[in-house]
Amino acid sequence: MRGMTKTGHAPQAIGFDFGTTNSSVALALDNARVELATFPTAGTEQTSFRSVLYFEQAKTSTGIKRTHALTGPEAIEHYLQADEKGRLVQSLKSHLPSRTLSGTEVFGRRYRLEDLIARMLTDLRKNAERRFQRPVEYAMVGRPVRFVGAETDDDQEFAVARLREAFAHAGIERVDFEMEPVAAAYAYESNLDHDELILIGDFGGGTIDFSLLRVGPGVRQRGRTAKDLLGNGGVGLAGDAFDARIVRRLVSPALGSNSEARSLNKLLPAVPAWIYANLERWHYLSFLRTNNVREILKSARSRALEPEKIQALISIVDDDLGYQLHQAVQHLKFELSRSDEAEFRFRDSPHLPNIDLRIPVKRTDFETWIEDDLQTIETCVDGLLRDSGIDARSVDRVFLTGGTSFVPAVRRIFASRFGESRIRSGNEFTSVASGLALRAAEVLAQGA
Repeated sequence: MRGMTKTGHAPQAIGFDFGTTNSSVALALDNARVELATFPTAGTEQTSFRSVLYFEQAKTSTGIKRTHALTGPEAIEHYLQADEKGRLVQSLKSHLPSRTLSGTEVFGRRYRLEDLIARMLTDLRKNAERRFQRPVEYAMVGRPVRFVGAETDDDQEFAVARLREAFAHAGIERVDFEMEPVAAAYAYESNLDHDELILIGDFGGGTIDFSLLRVGPGVRQRGRTAKDLLGNGGVGLAGDAFDARIVRRLVSPALGSNSEARSLNKLLPAVPAWIYANLERWHYLSFLRTNNVREILKSARSRALEPEKIQALISIVDDDLGYQLHQAVQHLKFELSRSDEAEFRFRDSPHLPNIDLRIPVKRTDFETWIEDDLQTIETCVDGLLRDSGIDARSVDRVFLTGGTSFVPAVRRIFASRFGESRIRSGNEFTSVASGLALRAAEVLAQGA
């Protein structure tokens, strides 16, 4: 990475963490210091940016409908305030390896996946430029060890190529890529005064990635080599999967998923299972606001043995309360990370008192719901150690970042193998961006 940018400036050490759920941007300063970009939301500023895109239509004075696209926190705010919902798009990163999903149609216009991602990246870039007071023309970009849905190396390369094109469309034509757990290692390494062999676990919204590598001042001084990265691995599940388990096992039954209805003197499921599947990702709930679904639910309520549960489901669908419902799920997950028991609470607005869910939940129950996911994580970690030829006792530190890493059952996986004293945690949303910026500074220095 040499020379000046097209505007005549020396390239800045910028790290871009474009995540499935949240994104962040960082600038490396001197002495391994990092500054994070901030994004305005609800009268304040935050360092993470929700990776969502919202399309809405508004009539001009001449009666012509024009489409507006909003991103990040602003997109969420407009979506929640709108009486007539537009089109909300999220989790775009998880579709990058898919050759069958080239794009989507919104309000009669076709958008490629790369263009949708570029729209978000453009706002991320502009906010970073506002914060850093300098143009962003080069970036070190994070990528998972294995993209969700990628089955071959060709799928991986295809995903990276699409992401590179999206950055170019967003005005950042010069990019390098680094694996997200390696970037998290750079963030951890910035505070080290000695060398260590570390295992990095990056728990994102769509993937969990692991890397085993050597870091520290001695490694930096002699110069990093490919041998310093001993191995990596990843699985295509994370926080979103845990949330879906809570909805499926706790919320959906309270809304009638196990309820029955009378039909021709028989007892049958009151509501089709596919309707409840749409509850497991909050933005899918908008797809249920159709006349067909409304008729299905009204008919189910009239025949159901537990009509009050079906009515609660109808209220959630009619008022498009998916976001609020999943915020309640997130809160429960947070509380269960701190206590052995917590209460799931979700209440509709006072003027529509159809919903008042208060359900006690034990941490042991939650851990049973995610048992298969925990086994998948264990298998990945053990496979990484085995394939790398490293004994768990040789690992000096385990650095975990991302919200799901705070789930006690997840932490026990690492405590049982490495000991609690060797586990460290990083900033929930910004460790990867910080590490990417430090990695960018190293690359730029080598090319100077």
